[in-house]
Amino acid sequence: MGQYEKVTPELLEALKAAVPGRVQAGAEINADYSHDEMPIYGAAMPEVAVEARTTEEVAAVMRLCNEHHVPVTPRGAGTGLAGGAVAMHGGIVLSLEKMNKILGYDEDNMMVSVQAGVLFQDLSEDAAKRGFLYPPDPGEKFATLGGNVSTNAGGMRAVKYGTTRDYVRAMTVVLPTGEVIHLGASVSKSSSGYSLLNLMIGSEGTLGIITELTLKLLPRPKQVISLIVLYENLKDCIGTVPKLMRANLHPQTLEFMEHDIIQVSEDYLGKKTFPQKFQGKDVNAYLLVSFEGDSDDQLTDIIEKASDVVLEAGALDVLVADTPQLKKDAWAARSTFLDAIDSSTKLVDECDVVVPVSKIPDYLTSIKETAKAYKFHLQDFGHAGDGNLHIYCCSNDMEVDVFNRQVADFMRRAYATATEMGGLISGEHGIGHGKLDYLAEVAGPVKMRLMRDIKKVFDPNAILNPGKVCCKL
Repeated sequence: MGQYEKVTPELLEALKAAVPGRVQAGAEINADYSHDEMPIYGAAMPEVAVEARTTEEVAAVMRLCNEHHVPVTPRGAGTGLAGGAVAMHGGIVLSLEKMNKILGYDEDNMMVSVQAGVLFQDLSEDAAKRGFLYPPDPGEKFATLGGNVSTNAGGMRAVKYGTTRDYVRAMTVVLPTGEVIHLGASVSKSSSGYSLLNLMIGSEGTLGIITELTLKLLPRPKQVISLIVLYENLKDCIGTVPKLMRANLHPQTLEFMEHDIIQVSEDYLGKKTFPQKFQGKDVNAYLLVSFEGDSDDQLTDIIEKASDVVLEAGALDVLVADTPQLKKDAWAARSTFLDAIDSSTKLVDECDVVVPVSKIPDYLTSIKETAKAYKFHLQDFGHAGDGNLHIYCCSNDMEVDVFNRQVADFMRRAYATATEMGGLISGEHGIGHGKLDYLAEVAGPVKMRLMRDIKKVFDPNAILNPGKVCCKL
């Protein structure tokens, strides 16, 4: 625990008074609070778990913990992949899962207000019923919106619509001191001092706890259709992406995947959707592309133009997912990649580097060559439209400590290569504590010092989500 204090009986009673009926201690705490979805980074049980339902309750907890110098780890649905919601220094886990109300729509200005614990899937479905689209589309549909904002989640529609950051208009935040602030406004422009709103987005719960959000909506597209594009090799597959973008077709999603991960996913689902051969040639890479339109005629025109582009660029064939079932099957295969890997692999670690789109083939070729020096194997896929790659190190027969040492060495080399190619070490999953050392290596001392200084301003006692992003304790 270092410089932190333990939770005393007196503090425990004060917490129970502040959040009646929703405070657990010791053996009462749900074991799920000890880890996120990437357990390779370790598990740690908090001393106390608190389930808040209001901003006022969050503020009361923070005031007490700041006064007693007890660390607090904020948590949403626990679907993170970098250890960001794990209480590595004990203390208190503060769950916002029960803050799950959609507070209201401003339909004229196309905005919605929500508590931070609302699940992405719940808002997406509710907004669709009203004719709206919430554009971010993270792979994990049952993550909380507060967690999405805290990591600036990207997702599959980022190629057209941008990331979560682009849809946050305002938020309510509880600072580590227990003070409550409101950032941003229900407007689309601001030149009003430093953007504290944007500083909070992507800060992974280290600067403040987001409790409410005002989010931008768009009109829901009338129709969406998907294409499965087949390639003999990854170079031709990725080489198509700039040509599709220059054709002014505005794909909603643009994903790439290789044969191996499709095989794992389809085995997991027990259903074959992606062809493995075409006219005697092996299919080794795929694009999964979606387009929006207002009518059948418009979509038909888009499909014809897109097909011309990809075939001219070297595609073997284009399959149109023109029925609800085929479209569902195609995206089910893509959406279950992580579940499929987890189900078939004992040891897993992951990185989500982002590189310039044109560098994807060179980057993957380089790290696959690098990986030959280790005993684990790689699985990869990603967002072809924005260069965000998901690369998994997998093993079923290595000892955990050997796997961890080898993966750590590989990751350092993989992140260095991404940086050399003009990329960054995380596109959407964040740093947490699992990637902190890697960030320090590629960011350098000056940037790390600036981040730590910002942390000190917001959190002078360093009690909020300690040991994450930039502050190793």
